[in-house]
Amino acid sequence: MSADSSKTVVVTGASTGIGWGCVKVLTEDGWRVFAAVRRTEDAERLTAAFGDAVRPLILDVTDSKGVAAAASEVDAALGGKTLAGLVNNAGIAVAGPLLHLKIEAFERQLAVNLTGPLIVTQAFAPLLGADRSRSGPPGRIVMMSSVGGLSAPPFVGAYSASKFGLEGLSESLRRELMLYGIDVVIINPGVVATPIWGKSGRVNADFAGTPYAAAVAKVKATMLAMGKAGLPPERIGEAVRTALSAQRPKVRYIVTPTPLQDFFARNLPKRLVDRLMADRLGLAPSCRR
Repeated sequence: MSADSSKTVVVTGASTGIGWGCVKVLTEDGWRVFAAVRRTEDAERLTAAFGDAVRPLILDVTDSKGVAAAASEVDAALGGKTLAGLVNNAGIAVAGPLLHLKIEAFERQLAVNLTGPLIVTQAFAPLLGADRSRSGPPGRIVMMSSVGGLSAPPFVGAYSASKFGLEGLSESLRRELMLYGIDVVIINPGVVATPIWGKSGRVNADFAGTPYAAAVAKVKATMLAMGKAGLPPERIGEAVRTALSAQRPKVRYIVTPTPLQDFFARNLPKRLVDRLMADRLGLAPSCRR
């Protein structure tokens, strides 16, 4: 792949779901994509699907040395020009009641979803224009947050904590990177039809002996059903394309199949939302009598 820096972008977490959807939309629009994945077999699938428009990068966003090596690879391909975009998409979802969640699982959630994007951003920022010796206009950073970064349902507290944190990280970065002309845009997807909904694994069994068992089972079933009916990942890819190419991008793009429901969850009085969720899941004190 010859890298035309004016339409060259790095996308992390590109093996499935939203990342794959981003790669699909961007390559169809003429972008050259460095697609970051963790496994060789995922890299081979990307190459088979998208051909020369994609160049896989093997990296784990929590591995500083691996990310730095990937940045050096992209640097060599750019030949002194700026990188047009960085999409910090890689992420995981850890589920469970916070009182019973293993601290190692919580730390892993933050490492991938919050520390990882900063590791990647620091490594690629010089290519985006923080290194002023490079030629070309400064690039943009797209942060993949979530509606769960604006409103936090029960049993996804670790995930929401990581996304709320990403919101703050992104806002500070946007203001700090004005010095270099590098913009930071947030994407807030709602429910998307991706494999992340089926990766909750043992969540029911892990919390079977807690007072939350029945409510956890309800939430898991609801999330799986919503995931199957969620937006196609390409819809999020289209928002990413807009964030990268619009002359004056918005600060954030909220893309959800249930805009009214998500709006109410964010804007109704918090105590009212608390009561509604508690009644639905059996978490109200009266439900325990």
